Amino acid sequence: MRIAVTTLGCKINQYDSAVIRSRLEEKHFFVPFDEQADCYIINTCTVTDRADWEARQLVRRAKRRSPSSKVLLTGCYAQVSPAEVARVPGVDFVVGLNRLDDLVRLVETTDFNSSRIHVSDVQRQRGVPVLGTRALPGHTRAFLKIQEGCNYTCTYCIIPAARGLSRSVAPRDVLNQVRLLADAGYAEIVLTGIHLGGYGQDLSPKMDLTALVEMLGDSSLVRRIRLSSLDPREVPDRLLDLIALSEVICPHLHVCAQAGEDTILKQMRRNYDTAYYRELLSKTRERLPDAALGSDIIVGFPGESDEQFESSLTYFASLPLTYFHVFPYSARRGTAASILPDPVPIPIKKARAQRMRQLGVQKKEQFCQTFRGRRMPVLIEEKIDRGSGGRRGFTRNYLPIIVSGGNHRVNEEVDVQIDGFAGGCLTGAAICPGEREDRSRAGA
Repeated sequence: MRIAVTTLGCKINQYDSAVIRSRLEEKHFFVPFDEQADCYIINTCTVTDRADWEARQLVRRAKRRSPSSKVLLTGCYAQVSPAEVARVPGVDFVVGLNRLDDLVRLVETTDFNSSRIHVSDVQRQRGVPVLGTRALPGHTRAFLKIQEGCNYTCTYCIIPAARGLSRSVAPRDVLNQVRLLADAGYAEIVLTGIHLGGYGQDLSPKMDLTALVEMLGDSSLVRRIRLSSLDPREVPDRLLDLIALSEVICPHLHVCAQAGEDTILKQMRRNYDTAYYRELLSKTRERLPDAALGSDIIVGFPGESDEQFESSLTYFASLPLTYFHVFPYSARRGTAASILPDPVPIPIKKARAQRMRQLGVQKKEQFCQTFRGRRMPVLIEEKIDRGSGGRRGFTRNYLPIIVSGGNHRVNEEVDVQIDGFAGGCLTGAAICPGEREDRSRAGA
C-alpha cells in the first residue's frame, strides 16, 4: 500500500508522525503527500482556527489527487473536534491522540462501515503510551518525547484541551530509549514535550527535569543531550549549573517569553512578569556566556496598543536573546483570548511581526559574529548547502553552520574553524584529524 503522511504544527506532532511511520514502514511504501497514494494520513494542529482550515484544505487536495484513496485525520484537531472533522467531505476516519493501534488498524482495514471516530478522553489519561522515535525529516538528531500534556491555562492556548494533563515517561524508560538511540548511532538526542519543564511532577516518587537530565548526562550513553522549549518558571539555578559543568548537555535554552509587556502577560495568564524574565536571562547569560538563548514571541494580542508594542520591542532589544520565533496572534475558538475585546487589525499584526523578526535577525547575527575565529565541534546534518556545496550542521550551542572541506559523514561530529557569517549561518572549514594533531603539537 502506498501511504502519504503530512504534518501540521509543532515538533511534537512531527515526532508523532515519525512514530506512525515507524509502525507502518515495514509493511507499506511511503510516498510524498503531493503524489498519488492509497492512504493519506494528516496529522493535524489546532492551535489556531487557520490550522483547522489548513487541515481541511489538505483533505480536499488528497481527494482531488486520488479520489478512491482513504483519508485519516489524527492529531490535535481530530482530538478536540472529532465530529466536526468527521463531517469534512473526504474524511474516512478520525483518530485521536494516543490511539496508534487504532490508526494502524484503520490504515489497513477494508471495512468502511466500521466506526469512523476513534477518540479517547485525554483528560483521563495517565502516562505517555507512545514511545520510540525516529529522526525528523531532514535532521540527524533524534527527538525523544518524554512528557505529554500541560497543566497551564494560558488564555491563547487550546493545547491542554487537546493533549490533557501533564504526564511523564518514567526515568527508566527514558534511559532505555536513549540507550536504543545511542546504539543506533545517534550523536544527539533532543528531549521534547508539550510542557517539558513540568516533567516528573506526576511520577511517584516525584522528580524534576534537572534530575532526569543529570541522570542522562552521567550515563555517558550519548554525546549530546539538548532540551526543547521551557517556560521561564522552570529554569532553576540547578539546571544552569548542570549545563555549565556538563560536556553532554548542550548550552542552548529556548525560554518562551510570549510577550514583553506586563499587562499583556497578565491577559495571557502567564505566571511571571518582564522583570522576572529579564533577571532569568541575565543570570543565564552570566552562567552560560556562549549559550544560544531563544524565545517564542506573540505580537498583536487583543488590546495591544502601539505604545505597548513599542515597549515590547524595546524590551526584547535589551535582552541577551540570540534568536526569536515570532507569531502574529491568531484566535482559536474555545480559548479565553478569542473573545477578548479590541482585536488588532491583521495588517498591523503583520507589520509588528515583521519588525520583531527583523530585530531577531539582527540579534542572531550579532551573536554569531562573536564566534568568528573560534574552533567549535559541529554535528553534520543531511542537508547540503546549494550555494557552496558545503555540509550544513549545528554547533553544540545550536548555531547553524555551513562546513567546507573534508568528506564528512552524516551524524558525524567534526571540529570546525569559524571564519564568517552569511545568509543566516556561520561558515567554517573542517579541521581534519591530522591537522588537529599538528596544531596540538605546535601548541604544546
